[in-house]
Amino acid sequence: MSDLVLEPRGPFDLSAAARFIAGWPPAARPGAAAGDGRVLRLGFLVDDWSGHAGVLLRQADGNGPVEIIVTSSTAADLERVCDQAARIVSLDHDGSGYAALGEGDEIVRRRGRESGWLRPVLFHSPYEAACWAVISARIRQSQAARVRDELAANHGAVLVVDREELPGFPAPARLLTVREARGLSEEKLRRLHGVAEAAPAGDLDRERLLAAPHDEALTKLREIGGIGPFWAEGILLRAVGTTDALTFGEKRGRAAAAEAYGEPHVADDDDAFVALAERWRPFRTWVAVLLRATA
Repeated sequence: MSDLVLEPRGPFDLSAAARFIAGWPPAARPGAAAGDGRVLRLGFLVDDWSGHAGVLLRQADGNGPVEIIVTSSTAADLERVCDQAARIVSLDHDGSGYAALGEGDEIVRRRGRESGWLRPVLFHSPYEAACWAVISARIRQSQAARVRDELAANHGAVLVVDREELPGFPAPARLLTVREARGLSEEKLRRLHGVAEAAPAGDLDRERLLAAPHDEALTKLREIGGIGPFWAEGILLRAVGTTDALTFGEKRGRAAAAEAYGEPHVADDDDAFVALAERWRPFRTWVAVLLRATA
């Protein structure tokens, strides 16, 4: 029985999200994305820090209703669990104007149709994104994923979703008790503790960051130790879930846009990038992710 059934506003194909997760190192892990079409398994720390949840998302047909089924949870609020699962695949936004962008832009139309109108897949929360920023600094993403998952196994939770085991990252209070962990230097652990202190203080609150002016939100994120300009933008766009902001530090995304439109100067010229992206409003973030994911 479904805990929630959502009717997507605008085009949405869950299989596109599953394919994206399968190839995205911060999210890719055994069992995270099913290989049987429009099914997605998620295990995550609920962002009120009250517990963990395992969630199965299922969609019979592209653009059709999406079932959100909570298979296990220690969290206090089931509605919050469902809302967070929807947010992770950007189902919380009205995307009815997303496909309409393709009416005047052949690149967006073709990439959108080929990908199933991929929407951004987000980190489970700004807190987990900030922890990933610290863990992954100056090491390979595959190595960072092992460190993160070991932290989850030892100090977080193991969640069973449709017979698959998924790790759940430790809550801030639990992370603060960790004194050593394989693969983490003393400096990284100190910075993780800083993130763990910032989260319950509200500095990584998703709704607060979403409501704040763009520059103010970035400034607040950069005040957290270990979070520089690149990851401040990354957290805002890929964990908070904005739809119409641009990141200037994500070079591969800009290179993908430059190549797609045959405008090489876009990769290095901020003004040219802004001018190009005007045609993507009010989904500049979504289109930038689409172009990079389909490059």
